[in-house]
Amino acid sequence: MAGPRRELDTDPAEAALNWRAIDFATPWAFTALIGLLGWLIWRRRRRPPALLHARAGLLAHGPQRGRWAARLTMALRLIAIVAAVTALARPRAGARAETIRADGISIVLALDVSTSMLAEDFQPDNRLVVAKQTIKEFILGRSQDQVGVVAFAGEALTQVPLTLDYPVLLAAVDNLQPGQLEDGTAIGTGLITATNRLRNAAGRSRVVILLTDGENNRGTIDPRTAAQAAAALGVRVYTIGVGTEGVAPVPVGRGVFGLRYENRPVRIDEALLEDIATQTGGRYFRARDAQALKRIYEQIDALERAPIRSTRFVRFTELFQWPLGLAAFALLLELLMLWRRGALP
Repeated sequence: MAGPRRELDTDPAEAALNWRAIDFATPWAFTALIGLLGWLIWRRRRRPPALLHARAGLLAHGPQRGRWAARLTMALRLIAIVAAVTALARPRAGARAETIRADGISIVLALDVSTSMLAEDFQPDNRLVVAKQTIKEFILGRSQDQVGVVAFAGEALTQVPLTLDYPVLLAAVDNLQPGQLEDGTAIGTGLITATNRLRNAAGRSRVVILLTDGENNRGTIDPRTAAQAAAALGVRVYTIGVGTEGVAPVPVGRGVFGLRYENRPVRIDEALLEDIATQTGGRYFRARDAQALKRIYEQIDALERAPIRSTRFVRFTELFQWPLGLAAFALLLELLMLWRRGALP
């Protein structure tokens, strides 16, 4: 695509969140545990075999009571050591999040809202209703792209400038109705209005998706001239002609029971729409029914997907306070037992 491009990086946003298993920030601290345990074993073997107790009353309960107290004291000491070393190893758990940065695409959706778009050849509804629903699904499929909406008939009007506020876009598409603008089909005016919205747009690429069901019959701007302007600005245009083959029931006025319909020939200037797309590096599509229109927007959606570059970061929750608390508790119990045995003053 011709024209200058510059990269659009959106603010980092979390795209995935998965709890990780507990790991250790300084696992080498466990090497100290081996040394401490070895020192305890060596020290215990060098002790005299006699049972030493400062309080003779403890032995009054028999030698088993003394052995039990000694073993419990040793167990508490081991728990304190293991827990303290575990705290030094800094256990932690955290959430691994993925930050997504995308090369954003700027897209303007130009929609024909002339009276002929009420033709009922796109069952289960008319062309406009089906087109609006399809466009809304297209918008919902975007995540990092700026999107704008331009409505045109005999004249053109920007409904929503480029924005990332997708709910606003959806509401604007819902509100599009024939009669809001002078009737007719000004393809050139609609295209140049959409192109102007992209003049200063940032992004890897700039795109107009123009949907119409007729021939250019209004406006002062020739559609091919508008296409040349779009190409000069590096804007790629996808054109879509909607309407069945042959004839279709088209509203021609209002009667007692609402709109009156007549079967009118379906006339789409496909040569013009194809020229516009070719000049700008886009493609022309013909939608003869609702399913075809949906498939077309899906194809364009696939063609205009921004490549995503992901970077990851990890937020950890430190857990060292739990084993440290256990170590302090075990040490306190050991000191209490030593005090009761009279080993402490």
